[in-house]
Amino acid sequence: MTKAARRWAATWERSWPAKEVEPIAALYGEGAGYRSSALRDVAPGGPVGYLRREFGVEEDIWCRFGEPIAAGDRAAVEWWASWIEGGQTLTLAGATVLRFSEEGLVVDHVDYWLQADGRLEPYSGWGGKQVAGTA
Repeated sequence: MTKAARRWAATWERSWPAKEVEPIAALYGEGAGYRSSALRDVAPGGPVGYLRREFGVEEDIWCRFGEPIAAGDRAAVEWWASWIEGGQTLTLAGATVLRFSEEGLVVDHVDYWLQADGRLEPYSGWGGKQVAGTA
């Protein structure tokens, strides 16, 4: 499922800042569970309902996704994102745990994240990717 997880990360990285619901929605199987936090219930309306609600309040979105870690039908992907919401700039650093169908569509999505005020950059080496100028 590494290929499906990489496709998921690349699509989110491209489509979130553009607020493009459809390319992201196409990654999910029918009836997929979507939890924006492990401590929350499944989002009403699944991924599409969640995205439409959130994209309506987020402005100036910047995000980056790390190299997926995959095993069997599951994958974890780190992400780092910053945006303005309600006039406040914030940064979330997190990971999403995904479970995929045999067709490579997400059937279960759970986010785990931390939040800070302001726009913070990822640390060197974040996400399993080499940052320019580091060894």
